[in-house]
Amino acid sequence: MKRVIFTGGSGKAGRHVVQYLVDQGYRVLNLDTKPLDNPAVRTLITDITDSGQVFNALSSYTGLHEFDPNLAPEPIDAVVHFAAIPRIMIVPDNEVYRVNVMGTYNVIEAAAKLGIRKVIIASSETTYGMVFNHTPRDPEYFPLDEEYPVDPRDSYALSKICNEKTAQAFAGRTGMDIYAIRIGNVIEPHEYAGFPGFFAKPDFRRRIAWSYIDARDLGQIVDLGIRKDGLGFQIFNAANNDASSDLPTAELLRRYFPNVPVKGELGEYETLLSNRKTREVLGFQEAHNWRRYVKA
Repeated sequence: MKRVIFTGGSGKAGRHVVQYLVDQGYRVLNLDTKPLDNPAVRTLITDITDSGQVFNALSSYTGLHEFDPNLAPEPIDAVVHFAAIPRIMIVPDNEVYRVNVMGTYNVIEAAAKLGIRKVIIASSETTYGMVFNHTPRDPEYFPLDEEYPVDPRDSYALSKICNEKTAQAFAGRTGMDIYAIRIGNVIEPHEYAGFPGFFAKPDFRRRIAWSYIDARDLGQIVDLGIRKDGLGFQIFNAANNDASSDLPTAELLRRYFPNVPVKGELGEYETLLSNRKTREVLGFQEAHNWRRYVKA
């Protein structure tokens, strides 16, 4: 049984990823400010912006009950860090930046100094500079891949770029494996009911280049990242294979990005947030394409 400490497991994406890990046989301790309604997982209420709390939490017993036979802390195989302010326009911009940057620094630093060798952090598609720009913006090219020259335009995206550089610095200094997952728009199972509305107004999802990641497939990517050792610092996009539109990708580009160059060949409905590296390096194979749940 691998033991994983998961920050932010009570959130929209986190609770699905936590359940996926539990289903794969992991023991998971959730660190969050709100309890997770999952009888297989204990939540330790933790403020990630408090370094002392994070150090204590990452060296805590991971079991379920205070009456268990042995409450001694056990070695931790991986830390998965999702806890964050999840977007702009929830709290003031500088608070988004403060919580996300300091929280990630505290988690990675504690993991490094406690000898935990694997950390997965949640980054974001917003790092490409399109999503939260004041007005719609063309990227330099499509598809958006991990080699793209990121150009953040808001406090949330900037916080995620800072977190990636923090991860890269700790990985280089310590030899840890730290993988940053640039997560696309997370879709929970019940949200497929809204896809016909997306199809009726395709311009609505232009800012995210029609990308999406099924929450359960995100769990698979995190699981694969935990199991894949020896890569040092890496960035992986988390996106399903197809765009979240019933229009062919070439038609979306023609209508909304006619001046953006395309690198290589794209499939008929292929995502513009490239998941090629995630498929080729981690072995990701999507299980939840939207066409399983929605009639085009």
